[in-house]
Amino acid sequence: MGRIAVVTGGTRGIGKAISLMLRESGYWVVAGYGSNERTAREFSESTGIPAYRWNVGDHGACHDAVGMIEREFGPVDVLANNAGITRDTCLHKMSRDDWQDVIDTNLGSCFNMAAAVFDGMRSRRFGRIVNISSVNGQAGQFGQANYAAAKAGICGFTKALAQEGAARGVTVNTIAPGYVDTDMVRKVSPEMLDKIVARIPVGRLAEAREIARGVAFLVSDDAGFITGATLSINGGQYMN
Repeated sequence: MGRIAVVTGGTRGIGKAISLMLRESGYWVVAGYGSNERTAREFSESTGIPAYRWNVGDHGACHDAVGMIEREFGPVDVLANNAGITRDTCLHKMSRDDWQDVIDTNLGSCFNMAAAVFDGMRSRRFGRIVNISSVNGQAGQFGQANYAAAKAGICGFTKALAQEGAARGVTVNTIAPGYVDTDMVRKVSPEMLDKIVARIPVGRLAEAREIARGVAFLVSDDAGFITGATLSINGGQYMN
């Protein structure tokens, strides 16, 4: 068995692509999911990748899940924090729950999962953590104060944790995808989708595998000198 990789939100969309890409790269992959049992079951049956359900916004549940994975498969060497949700609405309509749920799931999960694997990575003097942010965490987006805040927070979290892990062989990086051709994006109206694509200089949505390739590179041995970085994969939509 190769190195163990855990991908949160790993059974559909970008997370599914990450899970598959890491397996192709020789990792033993475990996918986490939050709610969709049927999709997770179909994912595992079609790919052979085990999928386990836990709430990434719950600190204790994350520690329990990592403990179970390590007992069954071995120590976690790679963590891709991909799980995320949206609760889009303008601030004057946003409830406290809309705010907190997104912060807990999108940003809190990065802390919860990293805290569960970080000591082990440091003690083994090897680890790779990649946190999935968003172009909307870099540029902001109307009606997404909660989502943009969480995704922007990921970039700061990454930079701080990277400094803690660097001397122990643990790298921590962020990928900030632009708009990706997933089921979630395809649910918007054709008119809105046309407006989204019109703002992307390369003139199309990203493929999920294009995001996954970035993850596969950052967790590889070849990327051992890259830490605290944010890799923007957005077709030129936002440049910094």
